[in-house]
Amino acid sequence: MDEVRNEEERQTKGEADLASDELADKVSAEFASDRTPTTDLPGEQAEPVMLEEEKVKDEIDIQIDLLKDPDWVVRREAAITLGEMGDERCVEPLCKALYDGDWQVREVAVDALGQIGSPAVEMLIKMVRDWDVRKYVIMALGKIRDERVLDPLMLQLRSDEFKDDATNALVELGEPALERLIKALKDKDEMVRKQAVLALGRIKHAGAVDPLIEMLADADWFTRLTAAAALEAIGDPRGRDAIKPLTKDSDMVVRMRVERILAKWKKQPAGSVSMN
Repeated sequence: MDEVRNEEERQTKGEADLASDELADKVSAEFASDRTPTTDLPGEQAEPVMLEEEKVKDEIDIQIDLLKDPDWVVRREAAITLGEMGDERCVEPLCKALYDGDWQVREVAVDALGQIGSPAVEMLIKMVRDWDVRKYVIMALGKIRDERVLDPLMLQLRSDEFKDDATNALVELGEPALERLIKALKDKDEMVRKQAVLALGRIKHAGAVDPLIEMLADADWFTRLTAAAALEAIGDPRGRDAIKPLTKDSDMVVRMRVERILAKWKKQPAGSVSMN
């Protein structure tokens, strides 16, 4: 009987040990299983990213609201911040800031729109029709290297009030405006030709030398004068030779200016070419 009892105890103990091992394996498996937060709680990892996006959106809204602050300094800083953010949502409020009563706010709004760039072009082109903000719109367009800005800027060369602003904007664009300005040298409008000559002289690109040399024969004395001055600014030797006949120009002012240019060039070494 004792032997039977001992056998039963051994079987019972074995079954208990087996159950204990199975339980331990199960617990270990639970800890080792791939129950990451992403699987069980899909919102936990996405939450920090979403919070960051919401934070940026909230900051944009805050700065947009600050553009309405009675203190011009606060409005100015808000416009600067929106430009640095560079978000497309900042375009409309910054365009509205071009109407601000303080010129310092308007000017930083211009720079901010230039920072945002192409997303601002469409709205600015619509606003260029508004005389009240046209000056600042033109300034903003001149800061954006997008081919869409060229047509409205070239059109403003025909405007008595805004031709100089448009010229400045085209000069700021630089080489991207070169082809259009060279083409404008053939324009029927004398004022457009003059502004194109002035702009090319300030851009100082060697590619404008030959077209400017042709302008030395223009019927308008002031255009001939500005063409000679533009060639002086570029400093290409071809221009030096081309202006010499103007020492016998029919206009005294042209003759005097060309003589001064040639005298100045004699003191400088030949061969300097600007390739801006």
